Amino acid sequence: MAQQPHLDPAGYFLAGGPTGILLLHGFTGAPPEMRLVADYLHQRGLTVSVPLLPGHGTTVNDCNACRWTDWTHAAAGALAELRQSCDTVFIGGLSMGTLISLVLAADNRDLAGVVLYSPAVKLAERLLFLTPALKIVRPTLPKDASADQDLTDPAALQHLWSYDENPVAAGAELFKLKRQANRRLPEVTSPLLIIHSTLDQSIHRDSARIVYDRVGTPPDDKYLVTLNNSGHNLVVDSEWETVADMSYRFVLRYAQ
Repeated sequence: MAQQPHLDPAGYFLAGGPTGILLLHGFTGAPPEMRLVADYLHQRGLTVSVPLLPGHGTTVNDCNACRWTDWTHAAAGALAELRQSCDTVFIGGLSMGTLISLVLAADNRDLAGVVLYSPAVKLAERLLFLTPALKIVRPTLPKDASADQDLTDPAALQHLWSYDENPVAAGAELFKLKRQANRRLPEVTSPLLIIHSTLDQSIHRDSARIVYDRVGTPPDDKYLVTLNNSGHNLVVDSEWETVADMSYRFVLRYAQ
């Protein structure tokens, strides 16, 4: 079963001008969580692509059948399609989407810029480290009762399509993806905007700083923004419009 089943988890493409951005959703989530930011950017002339990543938007069994490379390859394909419509291209991601964004940025150094929402290079939840062993005996685990409880806007949940269980084998793949993204941080040289929140209960408090310090992006082209009234999913929470505006201003600064 899915949380918020009234939402359509399908991906979408919002055609706009010659500057485009690829937005990537989080683990067990779906494109609806990116909709507020996507619409904000599209209304200001950007072309926005928000694909549904493999194993998401269907069942936890489908998610468990995926490897981390399925997610990065799908995102790379969506990026290639976006390039066919746009002269200048950015990538943005939330949580797991930030890990994919970092891998793609390491592979595509000509990107105009990268936006990371709640970067997940270091997580607060240590259970992820156990998933390679747990997947042998448990296909799923119940979601923590406190999941999404760090959100400050009660209406934020209405924008979140997600599985109501955690797929364990997919969690093991997420762990591999996290290691890959961490390893490749020095290869990321594109302009970078990092936005995180002090209330985030999912990622470690040092996660955003780790990215900022370790990427190869020149100091004048990387920005670290700290929010104080949003949970992990800050693209739908109380400060989402601030997040969207900062994203748009970053795109304007580096669009060619």
